[in-house]
Amino acid sequence: MRIQEEYKKSGYFWLPEQEDKKIPGIITISDGGKIELEIIGHFDEEKAFSYDNKHIERIIGHIEKDDLVTLDRCLYAKKNFAFGGISKSTISVQRLLSGAAWDKNEAITFNTFSFAVDCLDEWVRLSGIDIEHDWKNHTAQISYKRPEDISITLDNEMTLEICFAYTFSDLLINKEAKITQRAYFNLVSEKLRDLNEFTTIAYKITNLMCFAIDEIVTLKNVSATSSEIVLDHGDNKKYPATIKIYYQSIPHAEKEPTKHWHDILFSYVTIKNNAQQVFNNWINAYEYLSPAFSLYFSTKAGAQKYLDSKFLALAQGLETYHRRTSDEKLMENDAFESLVSTILKSCPAEHADWLQGRLMHGNEINLGKRLKRIIEPFKEHLGSSKERSKLLRQIVNTRNYLTHYNEDLEHEMAKGRELWLLCLKMEAIFNLHFLNIIGFTADEIEQVIENSESLKRKLQPIVYSY
Repeated sequence: MRIQEEYKKSGYFWLPEQEDKKIPGIITISDGGKIELEIIGHFDEEKAFSYDNKHIERIIGHIEKDDLVTLDRCLYAKKNFAFGGISKSTISVQRLLSGAAWDKNEAITFNTFSFAVDCLDEWVRLSGIDIEHDWKNHTAQISYKRPEDISITLDNEMTLEICFAYTFSDLLINKEAKITQRAYFNLVSEKLRDLNEFTTIAYKITNLMCFAIDEIVTLKNVSATSSEIVLDHGDNKKYPATIKIYYQSIPHAEKEPTKHWHDILFSYVTIKNNAQQVFNNWINAYEYLSPAFSLYFSTKAGAQKYLDSKFLALAQGLETYHRRTSDEKLMENDAFESLVSTILKSCPAEHADWLQGRLMHGNEINLGKRLKRIIEPFKEHLGSSKERSKLLRQIVNTRNYLTHYNEDLEHEMAKGRELWLLCLKMEAIFNLHFLNIIGFTADEIEQVIENSESLKRKLQPIVYSY
């Protein structure tokens, strides 16, 4: 989660069932969503010296400016003891909800969940700002009409809205006119849902944006509303209270990225006629592709500090992707089981367990064949037959060397710039398949390749040095 302004506030904190035992403390949220509470003393002093008393399910606080807060899923990170003096302890908090207090075992549920991600305005590419110039008469007219909210029905009975907020500059300033528009997502559910359901969908949508924008983008500006938490504004009407939510979400990029439209893979404008299909296809794909998604996005987020590790994650990701989308084997299962039975019968009894272990995955096709099947639908974008064969050999040999460090393969592996280009090519293969997963046709994929400078660069032929 991106924290754009420093969050460090003082207040009093207590356990839900012990409101009469308030402790002073300071709550801090750093960029990325890491939440820490520093307190004077301990909660539940009678058990202060117990080492199994580290977990605290929930803490309530009253802090400056934000009024009531709920700290959920807490854990002592540092528990200090001062005999006769002042002791300070640090508590790690998984999530903070600002604007209301929940009891100890009360479920945290909402009807709406709003959030934005980096570069969302560049991805949406819809603006209500219109500027007309009359250079001859030295006049200009600026008008604004907020774009209509976009509603997308999800298969889980939620509605995903793409909404637009806007602000005007202070009207008293007569030398400047400024209109700012900001796009954001809003998940809506008629029935109350657990907060975890919303954060899970938000995580998947954030990853879709990472893929579409071709950059790790970070979730930010999270808030939620519940039909059970309302405020009376004095007009005889009650309105849902806005609860701000903070937590350590992934993916996270330390530096907020900047992207131009020609550097992203596709924008909302590209999918506006079938946005519902795209979002549902992506979210539903997590049911069977979650491990492959995780490996791909780990390489984009920089989880691997070295190029060798990034390559291995991409290779494993492609292999996992094929395993999850194909049940191809070397031979029919009945034939393979019969063959294994025949082999084991002729094996000495003392080696039977060893041999059975070796044969357990013997019906699996190898990495080379999996890669060949993966690139088949997009082979025209990956060079000539000779270039594709070279590409596959390099991926397999490099993977095998980095996995087993077989000296016979060392001269066959890609190194330096060639390894980097090989990683880009593997990213491109992932990108093409992801486009196919979310419902892009062959012609639409061609258009993406034509319009995206990022994907073009990844698909450029590798020029090998000898």
